This record gives sequence, C-alpha cells and structure tokens, in this order.
Amino acid sequence: MAVITAAQAADGGWTWGQTAALIVPCIAFFGAFLTYALNQRAVRKERRAKTFAEALTAVEEYLEMPYRIRRRPKSSSAVRQQLTDEVSGLLARMAFHQAWLQIEASEVAGPYATLVATARAEAGAQMSLAWQQPPITSDGGMNLGVPNPRDRSNAARATCLEMMRRHL
Repeated sequence: MAVITAAQAADGGWTWGQTAALIVPCIAFFGAFLTYALNQRAVRKERRAKTFAEALTAVEEYLEMPYRIRRRPKSSSAVRQQLTDEVSGLLARMAFHQAWLQIEASEVAGPYATLVATARAEAGAQMSLAWQQPPITSDGGMNLGVPNPRDRSNAARATCLEMMRRHL
C-alpha cells in the first residue's frame, strides 16, 4: 500500500485548497436552495391561509343575509332585486371556494362542503322568515334583539377551521 506524502500530493495530486474550493460553493448552493425552499413554503402557506379565510368569509356573509333582509329599508322590487342578487352572488362565491378547495386542499373540501350545506339550511330558513317580516321603518327597529340561531353552522365552522389549521 502506497502512502502519499504532502510533497507528492502537491506535485500533481489533490490538495486541501482544491477540496475547500469545491466544498464552499456546494455549501453556498445548498444554503441558497434551502432559503428558496423555505420562502416558497411560507408563500404557499400564506396563499392557502388567505384562500381559507376568503372561503370562510363567503359563508359568514351568507349567514348574515337574514339580518340584511330583515333590515331592508322598504319593500320594493329594486330592494328585493338587490338582496336576491347578493344572495346569488354569495352562493356563487361559496361554490367557487368549494371547487377551489377541492383542487387546492382536498382534505378541507369535505368539511367546507358540510359548512356550506349547514349554513344554507340554517340561513335559508331564516331568510324565508325574514322576507315575511315587514320592512323596518324606524331606527329602533334596527335592533332585532334576539340573534338567529347558528349552533349547527358554528359547529360545522369549528370543524372546518380545525381541518384548515391542520393543512396550513
């Protein structure tokens, strides 16, 4: 077995300087790659959190529609048209978010679909009752007193939120 001396290595072999010249750029490249990967992960997490928040906002706005209908200023075709257009827009937004979640975070799509169905059942019935009430004509009438029950929607929202937190 031949032992290579420092002098022989310096004459034509591999040196520590050459080794360092290879290792330093590799470490720098790895550091840059790691930084890029972590930044991309943070961007994806932020985008997903925003998607989740927008999806939940659409449901929350839908759950508020019985109050908007009940507090309508007058009974006219223009007011009815405006409020029903808002309801239709919210239904479309919730359907959009449901489809988006099936693509972006399929694990969350099921709990979100349950939340939407529950909200539609609760708020839908409450909207029907709100339309049957006369328009509010005084400031005192704006305070409706008792909130509409949202127990099932709140429970479905909590389940959906927990799943969203797990998939951030």
